[in-house]
Amino acid sequence: MASHPPPEPSSDSNKQGWGDHEEIHVSSGGVQAYTDDDADCESRRPLLLGTPAAAECYSVSAAVLPFLFPALGGLLYGYDIGATSGATISLKSSTFSGTTWYNLSSVQTGLVVSGSLYGALIGSVLAYTIADFLGRRKELVISSISYLIGAFLTAAAPNFAIMVVGRFLYGIGIGLAMHAAPMYIAETAPSQIRGMLISLKEFFIVLGMLLGYIAGNLYVEVVSGWRYMYATSTPLCLVMGVGMCWLPSSPRWLLLCAIQGNGNLPETKEIATRCLCRLRGQASPDLVSEQVNLILEELSYIDQEKQASFSEIFQGKCLKAMIIGCGLVFFQQVTGQPSVLYYAATILQSAGFSGASDATRVSILLGLLKLIMTGVAVLVVDRLGRRPLLIGGVSGITVSLFLLSSYYTLLKDASYLAVIALLLYVGCYQLSFGPIGWLMISEVFPLRLRGRGLSVAVLVNFASNALVTFAFSPLEDLIGTGLLFCGFGVIAVASLVFIFWIVPETKGLTLEEIEASL
Repeated sequence: MASHPPPEPSSDSNKQGWGDHEEIHVSSGGVQAYTDDDADCESRRPLLLGTPAAAECYSVSAAVLPFLFPALGGLLYGYDIGATSGATISLKSSTFSGTTWYNLSSVQTGLVVSGSLYGALIGSVLAYTIADFLGRRKELVISSISYLIGAFLTAAAPNFAIMVVGRFLYGIGIGLAMHAAPMYIAETAPSQIRGMLISLKEFFIVLGMLLGYIAGNLYVEVVSGWRYMYATSTPLCLVMGVGMCWLPSSPRWLLLCAIQGNGNLPETKEIATRCLCRLRGQASPDLVSEQVNLILEELSYIDQEKQASFSEIFQGKCLKAMIIGCGLVFFQQVTGQPSVLYYAATILQSAGFSGASDATRVSILLGLLKLIMTGVAVLVVDRLGRRPLLIGGVSGITVSLFLLSSYYTLLKDASYLAVIALLLYVGCYQLSFGPIGWLMISEVFPLRLRGRGLSVAVLVNFASNALVTFAFSPLEDLIGTGLLFCGFGVIAVASLVFIFWIVPETKGLTLEEIEASL
C-alpha cells in the first residue's frame, strides 16, 4: 500500500471562526499561531506547529481496523434506535409479545424506549471520571462489556424490571462508546483522513439504525420477536470488545500519562512509538519516532504536567473549545431532529404512500436516505472542510423547518410540500450536524482536557436530546405543530449565526496544530 504524504496546510482555512484578534501564519517551518496579546513575545512561542510532510505518512490498510472496532460502538448505538422502534410494537402486542406483561402503560413504554437514553446520560457522567484514568481503548472495552450484558438482559428478560435494567446497562455502553470512540479515532488517525474517518463513524450509526429497522421488520410478526431484535446485537458486542483488546492504546494518551508522572517517560516513549508504527503501517520507524518527539515537544511546551481540574474546563482555550463543541451538539438536537423524525410516518401517510402505513417500512426508507447522505458527507468532508458542510446543511435544515411550519399552518392540502421538507431535513442533517458535530468535538479540545471536555459535550448531547423528546408533546399541545416547527426554524437561524462566527475550520490540521490555534 502506498504511503500518503499530507497536504500543505492552508493559511486561509483557519482565519474564520477563531476571533478577530487571531491569525495563523504558514511558513516553511510549519504553522504558527499568534494573537495580538502575545505578538510581542513571539520568541517564546513554539514552532511545533508544523508536522513534517513525511511524519504523517500512513498505510490505508493499517488505518482500517483502528477505525472499525471503535466505530462498532456507534453502529450498536444506531442499531438500538432502529430495533427499539420495532421492539415496542412487538412487546405490546397480545399476539406476538410472548409475555404475560405485554399490557404496558405509557410510562412503562417510555422507560423501554428511553431507558438507553437515561443510561447514556449516566455513561457520559462516568466517562468524566474514568476517561483519562483508563484511557480510550480500555473505556471502549468496558463499553463493549456493558453493551453485551445490557443486550443479553434485555433479550432474556423474564419480567419488565429486568428489561429496564438491561436497557440502562446498554445505555451506559452507548454513553461510554460515544465518548471514547471519536477520541480514539481522532488521536490515532492520520490528519489527512481524520475528518473522513470520524464522519464515517456517523455513517456506522446510521447503518446501525437501518439494520435495526430491518431487524424490526423481520421479527415484528414473530412470537417474542422483540427478544430476537435485541439479541441480534450481541455478536457485534463481542467483536467490538475483542477488537479493542487487540488494538494499541492511543499514543497521545500514553505520552500525556508519562508527562504527568504516571509512568517512565523513556519507556513510554518507546511504547508509544511502537503503537504509532502499528497505526501507520508502512511508515518508517524513524519518521514515526520524529512525530512522537513533536507530540512530546508540544506537551512539554503547553504545561501538560499537571492533572486537569474541573475549573480548567471553563478557562482559556478549553472554554473556547467547550463553547464550540457544546454549542454544536446542543444545536444538533434543539433544531428538532428527534421531533421531525417523529412526524415522518404521519407526513408520508398524508401524501398517500402505500408503504407508509407500515411504520417499519417507512423507517427503512428514511434510513436509506440518511445512509446515502452521510456517505456523501464522508466523501467530501476532508476536501470541502467542516464549515462549508455545516453552513450549507444547516441552511437546508432552516428552509425545511419553515416549510414544515407552513404546511401545518397555511398549506394543509399540499402534502407533497411536507414530503419534500421532510426529505430535505433528513438529507441536510446528515450532511451537517449529524457527522460534523461528532467530528468537531473530537478535534477542538486540548489533549490534557480532551477526556473531560468531551464527556461534558456528550452529556450535553444526550441531555438536549432528552429535553427535546420530552418537551415536544406539551409544547405541541400548547402552541400547535406549525408554530413549534417555526420555533425550531428560528433556533436553526441562531445556529447558523453561531457556526458562521464561532466554529473554526480544522481541515488538514493535526490535533496539536488545532490546539495551538485555539
